[in-house]
Amino acid sequence: MFHVAPVFGRNPGGRTEPGVTRFIGSSRNLQESKWVLLGIPMDFTVSRKSGSRFGPESIRAESYNLETYSPALDRDLSEVTFFDLEDLHFPYGDVLQALDTAERVAQRLMARGKRIGSLGGEHLVSLPLIRAAASREPELRVIHFDAHADLRTSLRGGTLSHSSVMRHVAQSCLGETGRLYQFGIRSGCREEMAWGKAHTRLYLDDVLEPLSRRLDELKPFPVYLSIDIDVVDPAAAPGTGTPEAGGISARELLEAIRTMKGLNLVGFDLVEVAPDLDVNNVTSALAAKCVREILLQWG
Repeated sequence: MFHVAPVFGRNPGGRTEPGVTRFIGSSRNLQESKWVLLGIPMDFTVSRKSGSRFGPESIRAESYNLETYSPALDRDLSEVTFFDLEDLHFPYGDVLQALDTAERVAQRLMARGKRIGSLGGEHLVSLPLIRAAASREPELRVIHFDAHADLRTSLRGGTLSHSSVMRHVAQSCLGETGRLYQFGIRSGCREEMAWGKAHTRLYLDDVLEPLSRRLDELKPFPVYLSIDIDVVDPAAAPGTGTPEAGGISARELLEAIRTMKGLNLVGFDLVEVAPDLDVNNVTSALAAKCVREILLQWG
């Protein structure tokens, strides 16, 4: 039996309506669910504006404004078995404790055959989840949608932050050049770009076209998908802490997810939604729709 308390539950600092604690369509049975959603409300290392710790609850709340049916996929959430474990709890400000807790929980869930989808939270929350997935899937490939390369060695003296997460993923989780695929990148320092061109598969600006060209080579491998919502242009997704002009459209993001249908997706995260910076909750709504499409496609 998997015990959720006291590790999981409603975010103590949460601000949503009472009862809105799980994503729409969540099963009541963890044991029978193929996918498990968990929120990681952490934004301890952000470099510009904070607030992504409120992302998980906002995405869940906006999910109730969606239809459970997707016309593009012709599937309904009633046909999918997933369970929302609510939010991970950890001491505020303790980065290492938060990452350790997330990794231990992910390992326990994966040991039971579950596939994990995470709602962030800042992008650093991807690291423990990918590390847990890589420990079980030695041939893991990571697909990364983002405005930023996130390949820094350090930022303002810190070596562990949302701006260095993919450097850690490439070096400590994947351990081999060419297993990290980065799409939509349009920001990074010179050193990041040089390192990325040498060690990752780095694609500037676009997502859909270069992703489509890489699908056949990805099909034999287990894949983890990490989506930073700021891959989308801030005109369409303003609710994020580090907006970067010149991004893709919301439609292209959704189409990119659907294009990946033939891949063996073993986990995903969607991060950096900051509802306090949003306009009419459009960013949370887009994030919720992305999560719905992923669950419907691989559920």
